[in-house]
Amino acid sequence: MKCPFCGDDNTRVIDSRPAEDNNSIRRRRQCDVCGKRFTTYEKVETVPLMIIKKDRTREAYDRSKLVNGLVQSCHKRPVTMDQIDACVDEIEGEIYNMGLREVESREVGNIVMDKIRDLDEVAYVRFASVYREFKDVNTFMDELKKLLK
Repeated sequence: MKCPFCGDDNTRVIDSRPAEDNNSIRRRRQCDVCGKRFTTYEKVETVPLMIIKKDRTREAYDRSKLVNGLVQSCHKRPVTMDQIDACVDEIEGEIYNMGLREVESREVGNIVMDKIRDLDEVAYVRFASVYREFKDVNTFMDELKKLLK
C-alpha cells in the first residue's frame, strides 16, 4: 500500500478491526518513511455489476457516481458524509442482494429514491427533480404532494 503523503511503498498495518458496516475491514497504517498514519478499508470484491442505462447502453457500476449524486442532493442540508456513506451502503446492499449481474438504472434510481426520502426530504425532492426529469412546476408539485402524504 502506497503512502498517500509521500508515495512510498513501505507501510505497515498498526491496527485492524471490522468497519462499522461489518462488511469491510478498517486498517490503520503507518508509513515507515515519513511516519504519517492513514486509514484504509478492505472489502470483498464482488462480481462486477453492470448498469443498463436508459438508452440501453451498459456501464460498470460506480459507487462514486452514487455518492456524488447524494452529496449534490444533500448540499447545504444537515446530512453528514457518514450518513451518506451509510445510505450508499444500504443501497448497494439492496442492489447486490437482488443477485443480478445487470440492473436497470431505473431500478437503482427507485431504490435511491426510497432511501434518500428517509435521509432528508429536501434532498429527496432535489434528487427526484433530476431523476424524474421534472419538466414543469406541476410535475414538481405532484412529487411534493406524494411526499406530504
